[in-house]
This record gives sequence, structure tokens and C-alpha cells, in this order.
Amino acid sequence: MKLSFKTSTIFILIAVLLVTITSAFYILEEGKQAIIVQFGRPVGDTITEAGLHFKLPFIQVVRLFEKRLLVWDGDPNQIPTKGREFIWVDTTARWRIADAKKFLENVATETGAQSRLDDIIDSVVRDEVSNSELVELVRSTSWVIPEDQALEAVPREREEELKREIARGREEITRTILTEAQKIIPQYGIELVDVRIKRLDYVESVRQKVYERMISERKRIAAQFRSEGEGRSAEILGEMERELRQIRSMAYRKVQEIRGRGDAEATLIYGRAYNRDPEFYAFLRTLESYREGAHGNSMLVLTTDSDFYKYMKDATPE
Repeated sequence: MKLSFKTSTIFILIAVLLVTITSAFYILEEGKQAIIVQFGRPVGDTITEAGLHFKLPFIQVVRLFEKRLLVWDGDPNQIPTKGREFIWVDTTARWRIADAKKFLENVATETGAQSRLDDIIDSVVRDEVSNSELVELVRSTSWVIPEDQALEAVPREREEELKREIARGREEITRTILTEAQKIIPQYGIELVDVRIKRLDYVESVRQKVYERMISERKRIAAQFRSEGEGRSAEILGEMERELRQIRSMAYRKVQEIRGRGDAEATLIYGRAYNRDPEFYAFLRTLESYREGAHGNSMLVLTTDSDFYKYMKDATPE
């Protein structure tokens, strides 16, 4: 069944009306902001409230932009400090689109904004790093000077650097970078919220020298500890040897005392025993002398009147 011309026209008009109504409304999501562009130029104010909004169909186009914070990460740059030390500086920042209309007119897209931020922030960072000492970039104003005990293992030439007062620390340098960049950024419809130095590092040639110096310092400290350990070891061994000699001396004295008391007690017992019969004691000692004096390689010359053989001469067989 074929539709009549009138019915077809109605369907076409309805379709055109639906397309027109659809293109006349748009939904703005939370966290977004919009600018209406007509014939390539922005018209009206920035729309920031989420919800359903109206625009002229076909001749107006909606450009959406982020309303939330955006991240900028710059490329690490090799920059000399005030003391002519070349270091790598890696910086990051947080920014947002504060004026979408001005943003659209000047940088158009987030990619264009990132490129513009590269130029501005990198330039400010280079100026501030070049006007600052390395120690100021590394430390903060809240740096606490180490106590004397913590400096014992530090070379003397490094003590002055560690004890140095920090007048302008890393936080103040980053605040200065943020302040200087904020003076330029607003003309692009951008609000720069924060700038931070993520990482500082020596260039390769300087890093190698730093490693060599660190190795030398560690070796010196190790040699110092080793020397102190050897001295302590010798001290302990000497003390141990002295105590050992003292123990041996006391033990030897104790042995001699015990032996002396034993000999005295034995002598006392012998004396008590021999005092019961002195004649028998003299006889026994004479017999022991006979046995001890009889040696194969010795000669004993005695007269016949000697008392040595008294008991032999007096002995009479029964």
C-alpha cells in the first residue's frame, strides 16, 4: 500500500522538526563547561551549570571544556644552578580553565594550552633554578641541623655545608615560580593552581663524580670503623690475657697453698708416727739411704769407722 503525497510530506516535516528540536538542545555534564560558537565566534557567556540547555539549531555549535583540575607534566630540563652545577629538573603543575571564552580565543584546545604552559613554566623554572644554590633547591627552610653525634661520620669539608642555614628553601622557590607564572597565565583564560618540582638529579658526568666521592667517603668510614674494631679487639684480647694470667697465678698460689698444707700435714703425721720409736725411724732412714746411694756409675769411699754401715756392723745373725 502506497502512501499518499500528503502523508509523505507530513512524515518529512515531522522528521525535520524532530531533528531541529534535537539539535536545539544539549546536555551539559557535571565537571564540564560550554561555550556557544556561532559562525566560528563565541557568543554569550560561559555555561557552567550542568543540565539541559538550549541553542540555535544548525547555526550554533557547542564547545565543551573541562571545569576540573588538569595536570601538566613538563619534560626534564638540564639547568645550571647558581653554583654552576648542572642538574636535571622535572616539574609538574595543576591548572584549570578559568575563562572558557578567553581560553577558546587564545589556545583553542587543551593541547594548545599544554604547549603554552611548556613555554611559560619551563622559562620561569629555568630562571629560578639558575638564581638558586643547589642546597636551597634540595632542602627546605625547616631543615634541622644535625647534632654533633650525627656528624661524626661526615668529612670535615662537608660539615659546613650541612650546618649551613637555609634562607630560601625549596618551598619558597616553588612559590616564586608559581607567582611569576601566574602573572602571565591569566591572559590565556587559564588559572595556574600549583607548581611542584618532582625530581632533581645530577647530569651523568656530575653524577659519576658524586658516586666516586660517596664511595671514597664510605671507604674512609669503613676504614675508620675497621681500625676502631681492631683497636677494640686488641684491647679485649689484652684484658682477657691479663685476666687469664691472673687466674693462672691465683690457681698456682692456691695449688701451692694446698700442697704446702698437705706436706705440713704429712710431715706432722710422719713426725707423730716416728716419735713413737725414734730408733726404728733412724733404722728405716738408714735403709733408704742404702738404697738411694747404690748407683752403678758412682763410688762411695768410707772408712770402717763410719756410721753409715752402723746397722750392718751391729747386725748379728741369730
